[in-house]
Amino acid sequence: MDNLKLGNQKLKTHYAFECYDRWGNLKWRDGFDNLVVIVGLNDALDKHFKASAYTSAWYVGLASGTPTFALADNMITHPGWAESHDYSEASRQTLTLGAILSGSVDNSASKAVFSITGTITVGGAFLTTYQTKNVTSGTLYGGGAFAGGNRQVFAGDTLNVTLTLTASN
Repeated sequence: MDNLKLGNQKLKTHYAFECYDRWGNLKWRDGFDNLVVIVGLNDALDKHFKASAYTSAWYVGLASGTPTFALADNMITHPGWAESHDYSEASRQTLTLGAILSGSVDNSASKAVFSITGTITVGGAFLTTYQTKNVTSGTLYGGGAFAGGNRQVFAGDTLNVTLTLTASN
């Protein structure tokens, strides 16, 4: 269940990663479609249809090696994955979305950028409402694992992450 399906309509989030070495050379690209977890689905419905207090800020975090996201995951309990926080930025990266066009919006003009500080294994990423890395507060929208398996990154590498959120028929 990578997408929220409502009849023939779907909500989908796609993550696209680019890894650059310390000299700016592209090392690899990978991506995946996001699993939207139950608390993420409930939050979307609550904010849109019930007009509850809206969370205006979302943050991208990195998942360490071989993450397995499940529908029951939330920021407190997610036994199939752990957060990776070995990057120099003080917090998870803010998701800054551009204009919505034809049922799609992305952060391509302001990618989430992670400056890697050590040799680590990255397995995927997640989206949450809480900025502080390695803290279990906030609402988990969802996350996923690389289609091609874990990726090694090294001190000096930079990960650029583009998220595309789509509502389609």
